[in-house]
Amino acid sequence: MKKLGLISLGCDKNRVDSEILLASAQKIGYEIVNEASDADVIVINTCAFIEAAKKEAIAAIFEMLNIKRQTGAKVVAIGCLAQRYADDLLNEIPELDAIIGSDTYTDFFQILERLEKGERGFLSVNKTLTNIEQGDRVITTPSHYAYLRIADGCNNFCTYCAIPYIRGRYRSRKAEDIISEAQRLTGMGVKEIILVAQDVTDYGIDIYGKRTLVKLLQQLSAIENLRYIRLLYCYPEHIEDNLIDEIASNLKIVKYIDLPLQHVDDFILNKMNRKTSYDSIIALIKKLRDKIEGVAIRSTFICGFPYETDKEVLTLDTFLKEQKLNNVGFFEYSAEEGTPAERFDCQVPEKVKKQRLNRLAATQQKISNKINESYLNKSIEVVIDGFVKYDDEISKNVYFGRPYFFAPDIDGKVFILTKNALNIGEYVFVKITKSLNYDLIGEC
Repeated sequence: MKKLGLISLGCDKNRVDSEILLASAQKIGYEIVNEASDADVIVINTCAFIEAAKKEAIAAIFEMLNIKRQTGAKVVAIGCLAQRYADDLLNEIPELDAIIGSDTYTDFFQILERLEKGERGFLSVNKTLTNIEQGDRVITTPSHYAYLRIADGCNNFCTYCAIPYIRGRYRSRKAEDIISEAQRLTGMGVKEIILVAQDVTDYGIDIYGKRTLVKLLQQLSAIENLRYIRLLYCYPEHIEDNLIDEIASNLKIVKYIDLPLQHVDDFILNKMNRKTSYDSIIALIKKLRDKIEGVAIRSTFICGFPYETDKEVLTLDTFLKEQKLNNVGFFEYSAEEGTPAERFDCQVPEKVKKQRLNRLAATQQKISNKINESYLNKSIEVVIDGFVKYDDEISKNVYFGRPYFFAPDIDGKVFILTKNALNIGEYVFVKITKSLNYDLIGEC
């Protein structure tokens, strides 16, 4: 029996691709293995969103090629880096056996057949992106939650972002296909579905002529065994009142909003080609908090965008202190090939980017710490995501999980001390006994 191992890098949308790929491999008789040294075929699902992601992907490729020299395994690069730099990868890393773009992974079983026949060094990249993922998946998250991609590509064309050039224009999946997949997932025991796209709020604009996320949420909510629906990547300029009302009133929708703001200074927002402003962002946050009881707001910000000065950083720093968002991530700007911002004057030095990121992260750390302290001695509902293994017997029952205001992997965790055994996917009430900068500790 042939064996396949996979490394999935980047975002949750990449994870969905990987899960479909694994199912395709299983269908033609491949065994999925966790150790690269055991695999006959090693696949690296790459990311190319920012420079750090590209470096991580290249490093993973070379690491797997070292294993290839020892075991003779085939090594395949797929995903965004493969889509964008296919010819370069094949020319500069000829040891790669195949390059698969982001629109052809559904035909992965055909690629494997070509590898088995001894073919190597070939491309399978479609420059005109049309397909949206379909088919079975091997769920790689804990069994009680899964990501569900509702669209691919992006129409926003922010000046710093290469995604529209890599993943193509925005393409929504048909609602019936999404509902069908959600039903399959809940049939497998999934209780929380996390909707993802480059911009979930734009759902339906291309195939239905208007944004139809609210209707989709209502259809998903009718699935009997589905407990929660979580939304990621809600562009602030596309959040309409009917969506806010649906989140507020629908008991199955998690009261958690991910707003990728990227900045708040009007000058920088204009240079980024963002269709929002400082005042509209403030108004939106107020509306969300007024209409959705207990809403948790998450965002991400770019540090060191071209033309940014200490003045614009101060604006962002003040915004963080005043708005006190629940969860915030920061990343340094990187000039992505082919994007308008790559050609901008006044590029910010790397050293200055790091200093600004550290400054803003320190501000947010204090805010997060204060928010976490507000949960002390309170009882909150937490879903159990995993178990912390220790060698000593005293500490053996330490679990970790999430309340509604933490999303998997990107936000904090609640560490739970208990004398009793808990089940992964179980919802329990935890009394918070200690707060950390980003995490919480409590007793079941």
